[in-house]
Amino acid sequence: MEDRHIILNSFTILDALNRINNIHEGPLVLFVVDSENKVIGSLTDGDIRRALIKGISVTETVEKAVHRDFNFLRKNVNDDVKNIHIQRELKMKLVPVLDENNQIYEIINLEKYKTLLPVDAVLMAGGKGERLRPLTEKTPKPLIKVGEKCIIDYNIDSLISYGIKNIFVTVNYLGEQLEEHFKEKRDGIKINTVKEPKYLGTIGSIKFVESFYNDTILVMNSDLFTNIDYEDFYLHFKEHDADMSVAAVPYIVKVPYGVFNLEGRNIKGVTEKPTISYYANAGIYLIKKELLKLIPENKFYNATDFMSSLINNNYKVIRYPISGYWIDIGQHDELERAKEIVKHIY
Repeated sequence: MEDRHIILNSFTILDALNRINNIHEGPLVLFVVDSENKVIGSLTDGDIRRALIKGISVTETVEKAVHRDFNFLRKNVNDDVKNIHIQRELKMKLVPVLDENNQIYEIINLEKYKTLLPVDAVLMAGGKGERLRPLTEKTPKPLIKVGEKCIIDYNIDSLISYGIKNIFVTVNYLGEQLEEHFKEKRDGIKINTVKEPKYLGTIGSIKFVESFYNDTILVMNSDLFTNIDYEDFYLHFKEHDADMSVAAVPYIVKVPYGVFNLEGRNIKGVTEKPTISYYANAGIYLIKKELLKLIPENKFYNATDFMSSLINNNYKVIRYPISGYWIDIGQHDELERAKEIVKHIY
């Protein structure tokens, strides 16, 4: 909790001005609490200006300037992703989550985070990156630079920006470099590295994550370069009550010839130079935690194997279309393409 945004109601307006002046980063908002730490309102420099215009002295207590009709969320009542999204649409910058006693349980900084997703994330980073040699002979692919940052760091930073606090990275090839890379916390979040004892495919190593904290697990390849909206991905997953959601990217095939419409050997028509649209697997998945038990232990197992198994057993597997950019950095031309994009968006 950010205590710098909390002030007792016995403090003066001048104390509040000094407190606001000492907030060097983030929203200039205070929450006023009583002696029992119950919130009675919010306070901004605008509230103080209005009080001073009314003739209230800076030596009066902040109770004289407090805004009592403030926005807040209630813990376990409406502090879910949908309601956080509503607060962001209302242009709220700092939103307290209150418990049943009207005490602050948490403060959500919507300048820093887009939301707080109740999701654990696992990034698969154990591959050899053979198609990117010689770049990957001494450096694991996730640590190759795209612009000023490593490939994997774009994904880590994006996940953190959506309020994901439990992040795991499974490592194998040159894994000690990734362990060293994530030795320090990232924006206050510990990135947990998990050793894969042998190559286990694109999802098999998830069995070596000792414990998860949330009921929804996000699994993704670590070498992707994308601006997928994780909040929308999650809400889509929950809205459709899916067991697994697969992020997908449009893949368009332009046929440069006339194509026959056939019934057996009989030509029923001709479509001239058609454009055919498909959706391709983007390597990002949301999965109900309870289903991870269906993944075999210590066996090479791809996410597509898991997907097929769920479909064959009548689980609900859905597609989520990515509307932004997406690059699978598996080859040199894709790496160069990502570097070009970075020049324009970062």
